[in-house]
Amino acid sequence: MDIQEIQETPVWALYEKGRDSHRRCGIYRDTDRNYRFYNGNQWEGAKLGEVEPVQKNFIKPIVKYKVSVIHDNLFAIHYAPRHYDSREGREEAGKLCRLLNNFAAAVWEKDRMDFKGRRLTKDAAINDEAILYVDFDRETMLPVNEIVKKADIYYGNENDDDIQAQPYILIRRRLPVAAARELAVRFGCKEAQKITGDADTFDQSGEAAKQEVDDMVTVVYKLYKREGLVHFSAATRFVTLAQDRCIGLSLYPVAHFNWEEKEGSARGEGEVRYLIPNQIEVNRTEVRRVLTVKYQAFPQKVVDVSKVVNPEALNTVGGTIRTNGQAVEDVHKIVGTLPPAQMSPDVRQLQEDMIRITRDLAGAGDSATGQINPETASGRAILAVQQASQAPMTEQKESYKNFLEDVARIWLEYLTVHCGDVLELEDIQSDPETGEEVVLSVQVSGDALRSLRSTVKIDVTPKGVFDRFAQEQTMENLLVKGLFQAGRVGELEVYANVLDDDAVAPKEKIRQAVAMIRAQQRAIADIQAQAQMLQQETMQELGIRS
Repeated sequence: MDIQEIQETPVWALYEKGRDSHRRCGIYRDTDRNYRFYNGNQWEGAKLGEVEPVQKNFIKPIVKYKVSVIHDNLFAIHYAPRHYDSREGREEAGKLCRLLNNFAAAVWEKDRMDFKGRRLTKDAAINDEAILYVDFDRETMLPVNEIVKKADIYYGNENDDDIQAQPYILIRRRLPVAAARELAVRFGCKEAQKITGDADTFDQSGEAAKQEVDDMVTVVYKLYKREGLVHFSAATRFVTLAQDRCIGLSLYPVAHFNWEEKEGSARGEGEVRYLIPNQIEVNRTEVRRVLTVKYQAFPQKVVDVSKVVNPEALNTVGGTIRTNGQAVEDVHKIVGTLPPAQMSPDVRQLQEDMIRITRDLAGAGDSATGQINPETASGRAILAVQQASQAPMTEQKESYKNFLEDVARIWLEYLTVHCGDVLELEDIQSDPETGEEVVLSVQVSGDALRSLRSTVKIDVTPKGVFDRFAQEQTMENLLVKGLFQAGRVGELEVYANVLDDDAVAPKEKIRQAVAMIRAQQRAIADIQAQAQMLQQETMQELGIRS
């Protein structure tokens, strides 16, 4: 049968529509360009001849700094119950949420979510948007989190950044043919052997992705909602791997993070695109400076070769120059030098100003990146300067937290849909005999999990170098002022209680210190009471004997 007679799958037809939209909007072109400039390949396509493509890449430091600002904190998913009518119901919901928190922590560790979070944040900074697709492994009862590139996702409404309001979502995956056939068998497809490789790599993200070693094929996932529930199907160009099926979720298993909102666009706006023109001009200026130094910054010889027997000796260190009978005193009439030309300092100043102003306007100048001597400033002062300079990043921080909350809701919904009648979760408890933490398996009713009305809260823990420095300084100052003395523990307790929960000072550690001092006071009081009782008993015995 001729390939023209084979009918394309409906999912593929929808994918081609999305791909045409991507090409019109320049998403494929911009993706490759943004990553090229970030990675330092900034002269591609330029005709330079023998000129070396020198450059000063200021785009990468800006992106790295801003990504590090977001990830200066550790993140953790925290499930918390909403209001309940009874105290018993609230307590049961609290216990269940504690088990869910252990579950989320285990998934976070298993899937290396801190590392994936950094990659996602960098994707958003470089190329406007970061996407995470969440699948679910029913054998292990664990979510599987997969990073999706911007060029590999297609929205039914490219003008709405609300993922859950999309009429449909397409996700493109590039798989080896053997893996695609195995996936088709898992989905119950009877035509798995008809899946063949293709050369559909032109629109892949990155230059390296366009060159493949194995036989690969494009697989497209389709997600859409019907009557409030998500439906799923998958297909290659000519083979349907998975027929339309309801997966039971009310949420699309897709979370995305826009670096910055862009009016009328689902994709947002990143950091790199509008830095590129300045980067190009800085590179051009650098090449001009190099050429000026190369051709004009050093003395150049001028020689009358007709009066020199061996002109090659002019380029030999210590070589002997033989003349055609001319007197040695007249050598300066045969060989001379041109003095080096002076280059205007305005060229260097212009280049440095462009780099500095571009970094400052991007919020990544010297003051923002912490170019402060820590030996001449306190931890609090350094932290105050950094926090003030990082204020423009508040929007990105909040967007990333919202992204993680979306991920946590998807995890919980997957667990709720697939838990069945009974679900086993892990509980961490202390062994009463040894005091060591042990992991216990706890069976949870599926009905209890489905009826749980929970909110999702993202806990943030400071971990920056100067955050810790400021905390240590706070503790040292309290020690020097004598607030850790037993007689002043009341003042220390009041100080801890009035601190905000997100204060730089370590509120919980101060409370622990208060508890330790109180425990020591009780132990001393018990010893003194026992000593007094022994003394009284001894006096009584002596009185009786006398």
